[in-house]
Amino acid sequence: MNDNHQGAPEIHAMGIAKVFNKGPQRVELFHDLELVVPRGQRLAIVGASGVGKSTLLHILGTLDRPTAGKVLFGGTDVYQWEDGRLADFRNKHIGFVFQFHYLLPEFTALENVMMPGLIAGLPRKTIREKALELLERLEMIHRRDHRPAELSGGEQQRVAIARALILEPPVLLADEPTGNLDTKTARAFHDLLVSLNEDLQVTMVVVTHNQELASIMHRTLHLSDGRLRPV
Repeated sequence: MNDNHQGAPEIHAMGIAKVFNKGPQRVELFHDLELVVPRGQRLAIVGASGVGKSTLLHILGTLDRPTAGKVLFGGTDVYQWEDGRLADFRNKHIGFVFQFHYLLPEFTALENVMMPGLIAGLPRKTIREKALELLERLEMIHRRDHRPAELSGGEQQRVAIARALILEPPVLLADEPTGNLDTKTARAFHDLLVSLNEDLQVTMVVVTHNQELASIMHRTLHLSDGRLRPV
């Protein structure tokens, strides 16, 4: 699919390097990596296991600082900030969906969705109403009082998406979001991602091995040898 988005990029990674020290060995995962993600774009990043796709997503999501380089959101280099301010930015502006949903087992679906808003100090009534709206949109309202162990894998991922969107972040990052889902459930999840992007204009970066998921993105980049190349 061709991308026709215009205007300032939502995310601009510049000169990204990431180096790990494993004993005496120095492993350079990225060197001078560049990435521009326009506002409202759906981007897939694909590549072999172990090339650093998840690490790159964590850098874009401000979970892991790069060894060198900048990550700009709307033109601001967020890695110039100290950790507390960075965490506050992440909580308000970036939603995360992982292969493993990381729902809190002792809380209901509704309570799990509400959690980021409660942590952010928003009024409980306001955040509850918003959580209920999201669960209804994601066809999970009838499961709102169920705990994660009582939900299917697809249902758990829908709750995880609602939780990721509760603070209305402009950016959603997903790491193998359909990796644990069967084919039918995964396809329904793909459709859900597209509708959320189109209806809410959420910018999406998705790391995946699933070629069907990559095919519905606006753009797909292949990560290898520390570089991103168009597919």
